[in-house]
Amino acid sequence: GIHWGWFGVTPSLMVTPSIAQSTTGILAMLDEECLRPGVVNEDTFLTKLNQLLATHKHYESKETQNARRVTDASLPPRCFRIHHYAGKVTYNVTGFIEKNNDLLFRDLSQAMWAAQHALLRSLFPEGDPQKVSLKLPPTAGFQFKSSVAMLMRNLYSKNPNYIRCIKPNDTKSAMVFTPELVLAQVRYLGLLENVRVRRAGYAFRQLYGPFLQRYKMLNAQTWPRWDRGDREGTEVLLAGLELPAEELAFGHTKIFIRSPRTLFDLERRRQERVAQLATLIQKMFRGWRCRTQYQLMRKSQILISAWFRGHR
Repeated sequence: GIHWGWFGVTPSLMVTPSIAQSTTGILAMLDEECLRPGVVNEDTFLTKLNQLLATHKHYESKETQNARRVTDASLPPRCFRIHHYAGKVTYNVTGFIEKNNDLLFRDLSQAMWAAQHALLRSLFPEGDPQKVSLKLPPTAGFQFKSSVAMLMRNLYSKNPNYIRCIKPNDTKSAMVFTPELVLAQVRYLGLLENVRVRRAGYAFRQLYGPFLQRYKMLNAQTWPRWDRGDREGTEVLLAGLELPAEELAFGHTKIFIRSPRTLFDLERRRQERVAQLATLIQKMFRGWRCRTQYQLMRKSQILISAWFRGHR
């Protein structure tokens, strides 16, 4: 795998289209600087970035700040800053050129391949003599872009499920909440907009089958079993609960509930009903156990009395 952490760089460099372009993007210009003859160092790389991305709204450096008459002591020299969806990220260009050219020599790869070890051969496939190429080995930046592109293709082929995590404090301490930090994350994650959209529409939606299976004990007509369609069963179930009509909407395959308060009320009723059913099961079991024990004692008593009367 390619560890772009060598540079202190995260995939945010790949977010903005004009910055991540294959020919004029930051990583492409880094590769170009590494291959360009003459004096090449991090300062020339940063100068080139300032020239090509001076007017880009997601790019910022000391030179662009000076041109815009912006005073910002938080941005040190030999650094540039990228504005991406999760905020501003600052990168120091020190070591970019050297680490991008930190390539493995071909003879070392061939030596690893010649070791006749399956793991080593899987780690150094370029050492195969049948695949020897005279092209320059790919730079770390190129391999990073290829890895990210492959990852994105893999992600786009999947059905995403997002789990949003909020960091409560910077000290990793329990029961400590930094309001400013939490608020910034809530804003960057778009949770406020998500809540507004949900509240404007329906906060809860679920297929008829799972919904009926979870709440069918709330209505005597659907409990303990319902032999007809799931949608019809859901309609019968909710009709018996006397919920406001504006809180519900019936789709082709799903039930929609507008307010979270209605869903919480359903959960509360379900918990109470589950407790009642558990009590009923316990009562029936204890009654059966006591009756069984009594019948056994009565049968034993009759048998003992019969033998005693016969003996007498």
